[in-house]
Amino acid sequence: MSAAEELRELLEAVIDAIDLPRPVSMADEFAYRVTLDHRLSLAVIVARAALDEKPDAYAWNAAYLRRKLDQHPVTYRAYEKPEAGR
Repeated sequence: MSAAEELRELLEAVIDAIDLPRPVSMADEFAYRVTLDHRLSLAVIVARAALDEKPDAYAWNAAYLRRKLDQHPVTYRAYEKPEAGR
């Protein structure tokens, strides 16, 4: 895999970390904010590490972030956009 492909993989992992679905209700807002805050911290840590390291570490950083995201999944009820025509 080229450095450009690995960088793309890392950027996709960062987007997956921070592009969370909105909560369905105000009752879920706190859990949403805690989850987003934690994932933002992880994304910043990984992005900084990637900037400090050689490009051949992009894939490792992406895999690390994905492992951390798996350990901290979205647990609140997420809003789902109604399908058109319904």
